[in-house]
Amino acid sequence: MPRLYMVRHGQSEYNVARRFAGAGSDIELTAAGVRQAGLLRDRLASEKIDAVYSSNLKRAMSTAAVLSENRGMEIVSCPELGEIDYGAVEGKTFDEVSFEYPMLAKQIYGADPKIRFPGGESFEEFTGRGGRFLDRITKYDDAQTVLVVGHSGSIKTLVCRLLDIDINNHWGQIHIDNASLTVLETGKNGAIISLLNDTSHLR
Repeated sequence: MPRLYMVRHGQSEYNVARRFAGAGSDIELTAAGVRQAGLLRDRLASEKIDAVYSSNLKRAMSTAAVLSENRGMEIVSCPELGEIDYGAVEGKTFDEVSFEYPMLAKQIYGADPKIRFPGGESFEEFTGRGGRFLDRITKYDDAQTVLVVGHSGSIKTLVCRLLDIDINNHWGQIHIDNASLTVLETGKNGAIISLLNDTSHLR
């Protein structure tokens, strides 16, 4: 397995408005989000990157495009890296969900692993996609580096899977900010996290 540089997409309009933005909300970055991606691109300019994989959603692909500038690399689009499908909750605020779906709001607040979004995905279906993505990158070795651009949920899923952490119990305890960098080193004895949710390049 390669070293993984995992990046959450830059700021989107739904992030600013604190609205649920999942696989069903294919929205673009804000101007601030583009700037965030540019700052991270500059931070990674001297790093060797062997491949770039991104969620197929616009906000992630746009972030990956900025990060890949001047590298001449193809961005591999991966639906497996997309955010959870919130179904009927897409585009709503937490207050709106609390009013319309009070039981669902309690599950969201408690990071209930048994949650299923009406008209969308269950948590189990969503986290299952993470394993399918990891199958894609087994062709790389630990001397190589793969840049992965995704979402808060998909990055948390990969961190838990690679560190052999119980997703059901700990997924809700990891926070991933916009345009943050998380780095996982891999080797014979498994993965080691060397950076988690770092945003020092944005300051």
